[in-house]
Amino acid sequence: MEIRMKLCGGGFDLLAWRGFMYTIFILNFVFCCQLILLQPLVAATDAKSGDAAALFERVSQSIKVKKYSEAIAELNSAIEADPALSEAYSHRASILRQICRYDESEESYKKFLELKPGNSAAEKELSQLHQAQSALNSANDLFDSGDYTKALEYIEKVVMVFSPACSKAKFLKARLLIATKDYSSAISETGYILKEDDDNLDALLLRGRAYYYLADHDVAIRHYQKGLRLDPEHVELKKAYFALKNLLKKTKSAEDNASKGKLRLAVEEYKAALALDPIHSAHNVHLHLGLCKVLVKLGRGKDALTSCTEVLDIDGDQVEALVQRGEAKLLVEDWEGAVADLKSAAEKSPQDMSVREVLMKAERSLKLSQRKDWYKILGISKTASMSEIKKAYKKLALQWHPDKNVDNREAAEAKFREIAAAYEVLGDEDKRTRYDSGEDIDEGMGMGGGGYNPFGGGGGGGQQYTFHFEGGFPGGGGGGGFGGFHF
Repeated sequence: MEIRMKLCGGGFDLLAWRGFMYTIFILNFVFCCQLILLQPLVAATDAKSGDAAALFERVSQSIKVKKYSEAIAELNSAIEADPALSEAYSHRASILRQICRYDESEESYKKFLELKPGNSAAEKELSQLHQAQSALNSANDLFDSGDYTKALEYIEKVVMVFSPACSKAKFLKARLLIATKDYSSAISETGYILKEDDDNLDALLLRGRAYYYLADHDVAIRHYQKGLRLDPEHVELKKAYFALKNLLKKTKSAEDNASKGKLRLAVEEYKAALALDPIHSAHNVHLHLGLCKVLVKLGRGKDALTSCTEVLDIDGDQVEALVQRGEAKLLVEDWEGAVADLKSAAEKSPQDMSVREVLMKAERSLKLSQRKDWYKILGISKTASMSEIKKAYKKLALQWHPDKNVDNREAAEAKFREIAAAYEVLGDEDKRTRYDSGEDIDEGMGMGGGGYNPFGGGGGGGQQYTFHFEGGFPGGGGGGGFGGFHF
């Protein structure tokens, strides 16, 4: 009985052992199958992850060297191969926003947000896209309306912040800088564009135009010529090039005529050159000055005054323009204005003796203008002969004799004294010569406080004139001490 029980127990143990070994075998088999079946899938996932990382690295490198088209092409291929690759949409949206292809960028952002709903970074960038797009549209409208400063603010403070690689914004900025006369900044801005693409025709045109408005015409021509070599039929480049050549031709013709003494012809050439581009201040300042100098030589003071003022409106420190305007003011007998301009010129150029000479002439003219004009008082020209002076004096003395102006005696006496004083100077060859040369001979003439007294010792202590007019004055027999006058 015991032996049977042992056999039975041993059988049981053997059976259990066999079951255990069978279970182990089955588990090992399943594990091996899993390894065999899952290995390709794991390998494929790892490979896919590695490919995506390599893709984004290539895209990043392309962006660094500003090869945006290559980066977008890479991302387009990746999305075509795997439409669920969300990061590819995000990268593409960002690049498209930077180069201001806003509609395409918005589409990519929305696709990314479908795959990654609620992604705050993407939502923020989409908002920035809308701001940049709106700012660019506003800047274009402001440019068209002539509000260049406000348009420039939109470009610099919004568009270029969210879309730093936007070529549309860069070109608009360059145009705005030229419109606001910030030519140096326009040259810098277009220089950045040409550094990336040295054959960019629009950049060559704008940069040439900026140099043109700085009057650096040689450099401007080189930019226009380079553009025309690339595209000989480029309308704007041809227009700018030939306009500049014509301006230089007209300018040279005006200067040549002026130097040859063909002054009237020079005036017409200067005016024609100025009409070609009225806003080209850096060049027109020289044209206005040249015109002013020619007009002064022609004695056309009023016209010269206008041209010189144009120069000083552009450059208030132009010494030569101040001198020429002073000369023009002398021509129109604006003595005080002439002195003011010439004093200003002398202060700006204290070592220039020629300026001081003109200033002295103006000061002398001012002084002369402030003394009595004896020729004007007698109503004669400065070239009048002695007999003409005597005749004019006699006529006026008769007209203003107090005995003939009993109703206006005081005024007549004053006028009579003035006439007599004029004759005292102009009727004497020596005094007249000194007066004409600018010498101050008023002092010592016996004018005193009441002026020259032709009526004897009663008031001025001056020379006593005696007149005799045949038949006397009507209505009186020499009353009041103005009787028998004779020459």
